[in-house]
Amino acid sequence: MQATAFTYDPETRSGSVLLDDGTPVEFGAEAFDAGGLRLLRPGQRVRIEAEPGTSGAGLRITLVTLQTF
Repeated sequence: MQATAFTYDPETRSGSVLLDDGTPVEFGAEAFDAGGLRLLRPGQRVRIEAEPGTSGAGLRITLVTLQTF
């Protein structure tokens, strides 16, 4: 799935992305670290992997990496 980086905090290595429909979804350090990235800038196009969240929380992002063509 593709998204656009929205926020990123380098100290916590967490942030959020915007899905193509404009829905914001947060990600934690585990998802960021799984992608092997060192930095993420708002506006960058990213590829994410997600699974259903717990307790009806929507999506839980498990991987964030740069979109490659």
